[in-house]
Amino acid sequence: MAELEVERADFVALPVQDLKRADEFYGKTLGLERSTNSSERWVEYELGNVTLALVSPEVMGPAFRAEGHQMPNGLRVADVAAARAKLEADGVEFQHETIDSGVCHLATFSDPDGNRLQLHRRYAPYRDGALP
Repeated sequence: MAELEVERADFVALPVQDLKRADEFYGKTLGLERSTNSSERWVEYELGNVTLALVSPEVMGPAFRAEGHQMPNGLRVADVAAARAKLEADGVEFQHETIDSGVCHLATFSDPDGNRLQLHRRYAPYRDGALP
């Protein structure tokens, strides 16, 4: 069996019901930088090492279905507490208190379509001793 040589994750796609509302949430509430690759069918945000693509299933394919068991997509921030306070001031509700896992801080919330997101910051080194 041949091995696939994947270089990196190029994009993460999130389904949204209302592209304009989602664009406002990700662009204004979260303050992400909108990519010029966006169109009326999808909106992209460049996050350094990966593109976050918001897609409307009505335009791009299968019907929208929010998944209650969805694992959150982690958004690396410099300071989880400060980022959380800013989002809470903008009306974003978090699903739990900030967690200190022993290697990272994390706080989970949802976008207006129910896609789960997580503020995340690792503070303890990986097994090889390096911090990301």
